[in-house]
Amino acid sequence: MLREYRKRMKISQEELEKITNIDRKTIFRIENDISLPLLETFSKLAVALNMTDKEIAKEIRNIGNKKAE
Repeated sequence: MLREYRKRMKISQEELEKITNIDRKTIFRIENDISLPLLETFSKLAVALNMTDKEIAKEIRNIGNKKAE
């Protein structure tokens, strides 16, 4: 999910790191489904990527489903 939103904004992982103050390695791990974002991290990313309420709700459901696996 994160990669799609980031690419839609046409920004690199490095640029997203600068905007959110989230380490690029963390962004990489989230984009590649290696780890799930903490709520605070997800919130920063959602704001930086201009996600709509509907998109945020969808991604929260997806995260919940991944945790249940």
